[in-house]
Formats: sequence, structure tokens, C-alpha cells
Amino acid sequence: MIVEATQDFTLPWTGNDAAALSFVRDPARALARVRFLRDLRADAGGVRGELLVPLPGLGEVDLPFHSALTPTPDGATLNPQPISGERAWVEVAGQARLDGSALHFAFQFRAHLATPDAQGWGGAAFEKMIRAAAARTLDRVARELPSGIAQAARE
Repeated sequence: MIVEATQDFTLPWTGNDAAALSFVRDPARALARVRFLRDLRADAGGVRGELLVPLPGLGEVDLPFHSALTPTPDGATLNPQPISGERAWVEVAGQARLDGSALHFAFQFRAHLATPDAQGWGGAAFEKMIRAAAARTLDRVARELPSGIAQAARE
């Protein structure tokens, strides 16, 4: 099962251009205050961590992600990398760019969830419930992202 969510937003930036580019190219700093991320690590190999997703009947699910960070002339991009051997994981893609006195962000989340085979009405209903819960959670995650990044930018 695949569930997707996106979030685009703009934050004002009062610092200089070099500081803005440094901020968006340092995901450990930019994402440090995002509450739904755990075990966030950024190094030359990319950005890794876990997205915490509460699902009814299953509790909290940790969805690992791995994205490559590529600097661009006006910011940076996150490109999702495949993860093997996991029943559930999430692709995290994103773009951040400086435009004058504002930072523009665009994130895309694509959760891959392995569910039991839907057999009969009960299985189909369970899958529908999980899909709806995952979609609501990813939408909530996407809505909370701007406040976490804004808080990190103020520090």
C-alpha cells in the first residue's frame, strides 16, 4: 500500500544569503525541531531517520527513510533512496531554496506499507482503515513541518 502527502510553504528569512544557504543545506539543523522525526542523522551518505506514524490498532509505527542531499545554487534538494528489507518505509523528497528574503520549501512523502493480504470484507475494511489513518497522519505530519523548521530557523 502506498500513501502520499505533500507540503509547500514559505518562511521569512532575515539573515544573510550565506546563512540561509547554510541552513537549508544542513538538514540536521533545519529539521532538528520537527517533532515527528526520530534518530535524524545527516552525513556525506545522506539524511536518515524515522518518521513516527501512529496507526489505530497497530500503535506507533516507525517508518525509516533515507534521502540524498544535493546542494543547488539557490538551496538544496532531498532525493529519496530505496530502503530494502523493511515492511514499511517512507520516501522523503524535498526542495528548499532562497528567494530574496524568503525560504521556500516543498516536501513530498510517499509511505510504503506492507499490509496482510485483504481477504474478504474484513481484510478490505482493515486495509481501508489503515490507508485512511496513514493518509491522515501523513497530512498531519506535512502540516506540522513548517512550525518545526521555523523554530529551528529562529535558533
